[in-house]
Amino acid sequence: MGKLDRGLRLVAAALLLWVAFGSTFAATGLLNWLAIAVAAIFTITALLGNCPLYRIVGLKTCQDC
Repeated sequence: MGKLDRGLRLVAAALLLWVAFGSTFAATGLLNWLAIAVAAIFTITALLGNCPLYRIVGLKTCQDC
C-alpha cells in the first residue's frame, strides 16, 4: 500500500470517527456502528500497510513494491 493511500485512509478514518462521535449525523443506530467499523478497518490497514482486499482484486498502490 502506497504512502498516499495510507494517509488518505487515516484521514478518512478520522472523518468517520468524527461522524460517529462528534456529530449528530450518525448519533445512534446502524450508521454509527458502521462508521466506527469502517474507521477501524481503515486505521488497521493503514498502519499495517496491507489491504487484503487489494490482494484479492490484484490492485497495487505502492510503486516500489
